[in-house]
Amino acid sequence: MISHITLGTNDPARAGRFYDEVLGILGFDRLPKPPGKPPAYARDGRMPTIYLYTPEDGRPATWGNGTHVAFVAETTAAVDAFHAAALRLGGMCEGRPGPRPDYGETYYAAYVRDPDGNKLQAVCYA
Repeated sequence: MISHITLGTNDPARAGRFYDEVLGILGFDRLPKPPGKPPAYARDGRMPTIYLYTPEDGRPATWGNGTHVAFVAETTAAVDAFHAAALRLGGMCEGRPGPRPDYGETYYAAYVRDPDGNKLQAVCYA
């Protein structure tokens, strides 16, 4: 079990607006935090929690080449909505929604980068 995933951001307010909607489509809620704390998200109050932090060392947040975080979507329509919302909110397409038969007969996914360049995936196995 993974406890949490931290994604770097250079603009927590912008990242919060992006993730409020994009993760909201997949059933995540923003967790209540004191003012000034970074956004955090959970699905049904369970782990893993997704945190959005500016780096502690003061250097700019950067993304990992070859890494991404994949979120389970309940339906293919949710994958489509995740992708559309991400692009509308300043993300970039890294793979349009659709079947990925190389990964399985029912594997349907989309890939995006958030405004900070973090690569995200929504995948439906149904």
